Order: sequence, then C-alpha cells, then structure tokens
Amino acid sequence: MRVIVRTVSELCITVGALIVLFVVYVLFWTGVKADREMNDQIDQLHQQWAKGAVHPTAAASRGASGPAPKPASYTYGRPFAIMYIPRLGFTWNKPVLEGTGTDVLKKGLAHYARTARLGQEGNFAVAGHRRTYGDPFKDFPRLRPGDAVVLTDGTTWFTYRIDKGPYKTVPNDVEVIDPVPRKSGYTRPGRYLTLTTCDPEWGHSHRLIVWAHLDSTQPVEAGEPKALRR
Repeated sequence: MRVIVRTVSELCITVGALIVLFVVYVLFWTGVKADREMNDQIDQLHQQWAKGAVHPTAAASRGASGPAPKPASYTYGRPFAIMYIPRLGFTWNKPVLEGTGTDVLKKGLAHYARTARLGQEGNFAVAGHRRTYGDPFKDFPRLRPGDAVVLTDGTTWFTYRIDKGPYKTVPNDVEVIDPVPRKSGYTRPGRYLTLTTCDPEWGHSHRLIVWAHLDSTQPVEAGEPKALRR
C-alpha cells in the first residue's frame, strides 16, 4: 500500500512539474522568443529601407507624375511594414508580415493575404495574438474611436483613425475583413484598416475587431506624423 501511495505521489509531483514548466513556456519563453523575432523583423526592415529596398506601396498616394508602377507582391512570411499604436504606448511598435499562418503570427502581426495592400483602396486587414508570442494585442480592448494606428513601409507614413470597435464577434464571421465590412458602418469603397485578435484574453471563442479609415499620408522625409509626436 505504501508503495502505491508513494508511486501516486511521485506521479502527481511529476505531472505538477510538467504543468508548471508548460505554463512557464507559454507565459514567459514564447514571449521572450517572439520579442526577439519581432525585433529582428524590424531590424531587417530598417536595413532593407536603408539600402533602398522598399515595396512601392504608396507610389500613387505620393502623387508621383506619370503612371504609378505596379506594386511588388508581398512575400509570405516576410515583413513589409511597421505598425505603431500610440494608445498602447509610445514604445509600442510591431512588424507586419504577409500571411496569417501560425508560423507568421509567432513573429509579429499578420496581414490577411486576400485583403488590400497598405494604403490602397479596399480593406487592409491585420491579425495579432492577444496573449502568448509577445502579447502584441494584449491591450486591444483599450482601443477607442479616434485613436490613431500608424504604419510605415519605408517610404510613406500612413495614419489611420479608428471609427468603430472593439467589436465582438465569432471566429467564422469572415465579413469583418471584406472590402467594405457590413458591420463597420462604412457604406462605400474606401481605404480601410481592420485589426483582429482573440477574445477572451486567454481564449479564442470570439474575436475583437476595430475598423479604421486612412486619414492621412506623408513621405518619411517629412518626419514622423503628428500622431507619433509626444
């Protein structure tokens, strides 16, 4: 009997230790690894931009004379922009990568490939983890109408302004990233931004959504937009 009790106790201790290790991995190590990955993605972008290797996303928006060049395609799993959301802190900045696979979401924010390109007409939609892998959208519920969401592709600053949200819905509500999302309040084509994340904080039974419109653009040579100035 004592042997059985000792064996069960040892099993419980082992299981408990494994649970603790798993929690540490989920809460701590994935965050450390993701932060490192995101910093690497941002450094990679800055190096590319310094060399002049930039996607011509905003050529039309900048008013260049003559026909605008056809934008280059984004590459799956590769970063192409950096996002800033002052409401989440003036040090908050995350890389935006192409595609929404689990491997991409571990490295930063993920652009829904079937949606519009940054700054172009349509709906530029981006997803991010609420918790784990750096918790990029941990404070998503703090977002409010009027808040700025600023992005740059290395040539242009794009300032979007939130119009609606956070709006709670179910995961299969794919209409939220339509070119003109039906529940967003928009009634005509425009240059929109949709951000999505999971809800509740440690679950994924629902999604939180915010919708924004493109408020202004300016070349990077003009300096940071007003929304990023303290």
